[in-house]
Amino acid sequence: MIVVKPTKFADAHLFVPDVFSDARGYFKETYARRKYEELGIADEWVQDAVSRSRKNVLRGMHYDMRMAKLAQVLVGRAYDVIVDVREGSPTYKQWQGFDLSGDNHMQVYVPKGFAHGFLALSDEVIFHYKMSAHFDPQHERVLSWKDPSVGIEWPIEGEPLLSPKDAAA
Repeated sequence: MIVVKPTKFADAHLFVPDVFSDARGYFKETYARRKYEELGIADEWVQDAVSRSRKNVLRGMHYDMRMAKLAQVLVGRAYDVIVDVREGSPTYKQWQGFDLSGDNHMQVYVPKGFAHGFLALSDEVIFHYKMSAHFDPQHERVLSWKDPSVGIEWPIEGEPLLSPKDAAA
C-alpha cells in the first residue's frame, strides 16, 4: 500500500511506496499505473530522467506548464522544493520543501504549473524524475532559486553549485 502524505497544495502530494527490506537490502515498486491512478494521479508518463549531483549542487527552479513530474531520490539526500507558478492561483508563488532520500523513499508529485528544484545535501545524489511531457527547451522556464518574491529558505552551506542557465535565472 502506498502511503499518501499531504502538502500545503491541494494538487501536490508526497507518496511513500511499499518497501520490502531484509538482510540483502530492499525492493520497492517506484511506479505502478493502477496504484497511482487509484490515488488520483492519472498522468501519462512519457519520459524518465536521472540526474547525478554532488553536495551543494542546486538544480532549479525549472518548470514547463505542460508537464507534471513524479520525483524521488534513489541514492543520497536532497532538499526538494516546489513553487506554485500558476498566476491567479490562491497559492501563487508559495513554496514548500521536502527532505527526500534514498532511505525515506518519499516521492513528490509535482503538478503542472509548479516549478521544481532541489539542493544536494549528501556527497552524491541520484535523482529520478518521471515526466508527463517530453522535455522541450522552448517550453521550459526557470525561476530563480533566490527570487525574493518567493523567499525559499534553502539549507545551504556557502554558495551553491549552479548550471549557467540556473545562475542566469
